[in-house]
Amino acid sequence: MDINKYKVSSQIDISEQPTLEVVDSANKKLKKLRKEISKLQDTMYAHGKYSMLVCLQGMDTAGKDSLIREVFKDVNARGVVVHSFKVPTEKELKHDFLWRHYIALPERGKIGVFNRTHYENVLVTRVHRGYVFGENIPSVTSVEQLTDDFYHKRMEHINNFEQHIAENGMIILKFFLHLSKDEQKNRLLRRIELKEKNWKFSAGDLKERKLWDEYQKCYEDMLNRTSKEKAPWYMVPADDKETARYIVANVILETLKSYKDIEEPELDDETKANLEAFKKQLEND
Repeated sequence: MDINKYKVSSQIDISEQPTLEVVDSANKKLKKLRKEISKLQDTMYAHGKYSMLVCLQGMDTAGKDSLIREVFKDVNARGVVVHSFKVPTEKELKHDFLWRHYIALPERGKIGVFNRTHYENVLVTRVHRGYVFGENIPSVTSVEQLTDDFYHKRMEHINNFEQHIAENGMIILKFFLHLSKDEQKNRLLRRIELKEKNWKFSAGDLKERKLWDEYQKCYEDMLNRTSKEKAPWYMVPADDKETARYIVANVILETLKSYKDIEEPELDDETKANLEAFKKQLEND
């Protein structure tokens, strides 16, 4: 798979990007990929110099939760940490908008998954501008101040944040699960029609759906301004869930494989020289 065809490396028009791609036997192929990801994460853990941040964004029902479950199913539980960011808490609102994301970053050797991310601060708060007042920013006293320039400045802060952590060993991959409006409708209907999925449905999903065009505009602006060499965005067609998972797994695997300096540490000379003696000691125990 050519993963670069999904990378946002030039200005894009979101309405022209495909939402559907179908790979034959994607689920079967995924099983092989996630085992390889698991092995590479073990090596990264032993190496102890890099970590990986996987960011997932998309409209409601885009398939973020199931993607996390299926892609990372074989990774050692100690090696992957998932954070699902909800409405900021009272404590989180007492800090700057990036604080709660910074303290959730994965430690060296681990993969961190952000299910919804710091980009909510230039998406949801841009569509619902009144939310920003909850942050009690001294310079913001009216909605009129929340112009495009305000959100573009936030994107600059995010770019700087990501550049900083990348320079300190964080491998950053960002995925926009690109869902069509028709497919979202079908998935919302399934949540209503299937009893076992009722718990997933919220009337708020329908209110957000009415703002579809506004969200698409915000996503397009965000993708064009924040896809950088050290923190690229990948646009993943999300109408077929199995294919979307397969694409994301490919990007993660190929990116990890590209870091040729990630390798298991060697034993010191003294320990290596005495391995046979240690073996005999255990056998005679």
